[in-house]
Amino acid sequence: MNWLRRWNARSLASQFFIAGGLISIAAMFVVGLFVSHLIEETVIHNSGAATALYVDSVIAPLLPDMQTESLLDEASALALDETLGQGALGKRLVSFKLWRSDGTILYSNEKELVGRTFAVSDKLQRAFAGSLVARYEIASDPESDTERALGKPLMEIYNPVLQPWSGQAVAVLEFYETAEGLGDSLARARLRSWGAVAALTATFFLVLSILVFRGSRTIEAQRKDLKERVTELSALLAENRGLQRRLQRASQRAAALNETYLRSIGADLHDGPAQHIAYASLRLDSDVLINASTQPEAREKELAWIRSSLAEAMTEIRNICRGLVLPHIEKSSITEIVTRVVEAHQHKTETPVETVIDEDGPEPPPAVKICIYRFIQEALNNAYRHGGGVQQAVKAVSHKGHVRVEVSDHGDGFDPTEVRPTSLGLVGLRERVDSLGGSFDIKTGEGGTTVTMIFEPMEVGE
Repeated sequence: MNWLRRWNARSLASQFFIAGGLISIAAMFVVGLFVSHLIEETVIHNSGAATALYVDSVIAPLLPDMQTESLLDEASALALDETLGQGALGKRLVSFKLWRSDGTILYSNEKELVGRTFAVSDKLQRAFAGSLVARYEIASDPESDTERALGKPLMEIYNPVLQPWSGQAVAVLEFYETAEGLGDSLARARLRSWGAVAALTATFFLVLSILVFRGSRTIEAQRKDLKERVTELSALLAENRGLQRRLQRASQRAAALNETYLRSIGADLHDGPAQHIAYASLRLDSDVLINASTQPEAREKELAWIRSSLAEAMTEIRNICRGLVLPHIEKSSITEIVTRVVEAHQHKTETPVETVIDEDGPEPPPAVKICIYRFIQEALNNAYRHGGGVQQAVKAVSHKGHVRVEVSDHGDGFDPTEVRPTSLGLVGLRERVDSLGGSFDIKTGEGGTTVTMIFEPMEVGE
């Protein structure tokens, strides 16, 4: 459902604020009604009790023994008329009735009601049971036509007349009081009770809201942080998967390149030293050396050819070995490695190489050192062979584990798309760098060629 999705999309604090606000308003309304009703009943009861006590103290001495008298005599009725019709009591009382337990009115300031019997109401029954009953309302009883005609709320009080020695209610005094100011008192009591309930509820709700909002902000911050961490971990996982695939491809290509290297070495040995040795072997079987009658000059000339072929074979074997065997560089610094390979290239090609070295960080692992050596060696060879060795330069920077090596020249450049996948030079360099987690880049054009490799600290550590 749409409203449920919108509700669930809200924050916990927002949900609490809405739901808690509605519940607090409902609770405030219920508690306010209960408290105001309780206060209203208490005020009315206390006011009625004070009036009843006053009336009872004035009228009780005028009443005969209601246990033995069924009707009031004329003297008692006259005394009540005079008492209720004048003074402060006469101003406060609107009407006055004296009830018998069967619902008969024994006395009333409304003479037409005297002697009449009405149904016993619940209020009258409670009064005959010994309880004081007080109500503040518009009169609604059948015998209260006069009071009802006034059209305004009156204080209606039922006060039991108790027998002194037994405490039994023998009659009930009913009177209506104007109770001026009681309505305002009740209104103020209601207002104060509602205000107190509202203030308490609002304070309680606000305190809870502050706690919930603080908790919600903490939860939201933790949720956001967790989401960011999950995103970072997902990105790292994707990157690791990419690196794993990259490493697998590099390993496969490295295996293929190793086979190519072996074939190349085999071809070099077969086409170079093997040919010279085979030539020398054939010359050893020549007639000049076998025939004893051969002239010494001819024999010496033949031996010179054999020695020359063997010397050329040994030279080519040494050259091949020199390219395969690395110097001891495991304990060498980057500065020493770069200097050694550059000096070897300059000695071999008799071309100058500008060198810039900036090293201030920790030494890279041995595998990276070997990669640096081979990278500079192959890049300089390519610069000499294909770029003519014009303005060759090597720049090596090692700073806080970050290694960057750049080899450049100002030759004619080349088209990278024309480099064959089976080429051992640039392809081999790229695979070597990729297998160690580094990055390899070539920029070439009419202004020359720049080959760069970079190792980041984390990648080096791995």
